[in-house]
Amino acid sequence: MSNSLFTKDHPRYKWVALSNTTLGILMATINSSIVIISLPAIFTGIKINPLDAANVSYLLWILMGYLLVTAVLVVTFGRLGDMFGRVRIYNLGFVVFTVGSIALALNPLSGGHGAMWLIIWRFVQGIGGAMLFSNSTAIITDAFPANRRGMALGINQVAAIAGSFIGLLIGGLLANLSWHVGTLDVEWVFLVSVPVGIVGTIWSYLSLHEVGTKSAGKMDWWGNALFAIGLASLLTAITYGIQPYGDSTEGWTNPWVLTGLIGGAVVLVGFVFVELAQKSPMFEMRLFKIRAFAMAMLAGLLSSIGRGGMQFMLIIWLQGIWLPLHGVAYDQTPLMAGFAMLPITIGFLISGPLSGTISDRVGPRLFATTGLLVVAATFVLLIVLPIDFTYWQFAVITFFNGIGSGMFAAPNRAAIMNSVPANMRGSASGMAGTVQNSGTSLSMGIFFSLLIAGLSTALPKALFSGLTGQGVAADVATKVSTLPPVSSVFAAFLGYNPMDTLLGKGGMNVLSTLPEHAQKTLVGNEFFPHLISGAFHDGLVVVFIAAAAMSVVAAIASLIRGKHYVHEVHAVEESIEAHEAAVEKVSR
Repeated sequence: MSNSLFTKDHPRYKWVALSNTTLGILMATINSSIVIISLPAIFTGIKINPLDAANVSYLLWILMGYLLVTAVLVVTFGRLGDMFGRVRIYNLGFVVFTVGSIALALNPLSGGHGAMWLIIWRFVQGIGGAMLFSNSTAIITDAFPANRRGMALGINQVAAIAGSFIGLLIGGLLANLSWHVGTLDVEWVFLVSVPVGIVGTIWSYLSLHEVGTKSAGKMDWWGNALFAIGLASLLTAITYGIQPYGDSTEGWTNPWVLTGLIGGAVVLVGFVFVELAQKSPMFEMRLFKIRAFAMAMLAGLLSSIGRGGMQFMLIIWLQGIWLPLHGVAYDQTPLMAGFAMLPITIGFLISGPLSGTISDRVGPRLFATTGLLVVAATFVLLIVLPIDFTYWQFAVITFFNGIGSGMFAAPNRAAIMNSVPANMRGSASGMAGTVQNSGTSLSMGIFFSLLIAGLSTALPKALFSGLTGQGVAADVATKVSTLPPVSSVFAAFLGYNPMDTLLGKGGMNVLSTLPEHAQKTLVGNEFFPHLISGAFHDGLVVVFIAAAAMSVVAAIASLIRGKHYVHEVHAVEESIEAHEAAVEKVSR
């Protein structure tokens, strides 16, 4: 391969930029979900029980910390990309992400210190991920002409969305692969990103060039500080809000949670006013005057919340109920759940690039709006699907959910990037990334709370009657049934046997005192799924109705975005109109 392939003027440069940025986004999004499946193995490695009440915070921060950091910082790095070069910030992101992956893979500590090591370095990974997220779509937009961006961004967005599902598969395959080198606990689930990061770093530094327009200006320190404080407070409060507090099954009445929610919202309102007064704002609020941009951002936020909620609900549905009922051992359910959700990824892979390519010619409105309505319809179909469904029905519904999401994601991101001036593409890319990552974090708080609210009313009674029916003493059954439902949900979510977790040595330690047939029944594959299925379906109905409603509102926002809008073309048309008006005025 000749060196000319990597010059910015080479006709193939745009494909080099697309392939490199897609690799970066794929790596970043895979790592957003890879730990979901691997958490049991990770906590076994550092010798911690993740379901112990004292360790739930470790679990949630390892799970949520990466998403929180990327959501908070992605706009900042997008603005820095506009100022100092998008490729420069993007390349640095590969370096930071790779360093974080190496540190995560080689954890020298155990217990609480080992958990803190993982949390801190997941934060570092999140910083690198934010650099990649914030500038990848801007680099693609710079490299491709307006009539090809939909296709290119379609491929990139498919990688971004499919990566979160691919992460579940990779996490399941690598979860139990580790070895010890002295005091180091080497985890493959983190180490797998290291060679990809190294190759991507070298490749990006050799092949990518600054071809975009830079935006001169000072760093908006006030805006950055207010945005970081406000969004971090909000997302942190949500993280703690889904944990039990006192006698409550959730923590929404916790004064610190309320302070974070209210205080974060107030700070973000103040942030808006500060940004409107800035000459060089971090978050260009004036872009929302462009209807195509504003409606695409709103639709993107609602779509991200719905998609995150769906992923969360399907994992619990599959791992806690359907897979055990079909003979899959609990410790194998995380991996099998990843395989079961493959139709969603296949749907993304088919529709994303295709809809992006066609939308380059016909505009984003038709595909994006139709895609959201398809997604809403699949949420309704998931509601009417029996809890113990036939797999082909589930596969068809989730496949069309992937089709609909792909139809929306690619044209919508292209619409966002096409609607802004060239010197604001980094900021717009960062803003879109913030919306996507914040939506995923918000979905955890919103849908988990809705699910727990549904379980709290029906699960205690079902647990008590089921346990006493198997000979468990009434006082023990009362204690177990009054435990926050989060214990059972997280057990199923992580691939633990919920009844063994609650009644075994790690819980009430009464399982061994029961008759052998009762022990087999309680820890068997059918007892807990049958016990929870009714209560779970109540919560599922509430969650998917909310997700369907969000998708419909997003479709309405997408519909009213207006005709196909490309800023460069619009600016030229305005210039021609102004010139013609001036000529006509002179001729008069």
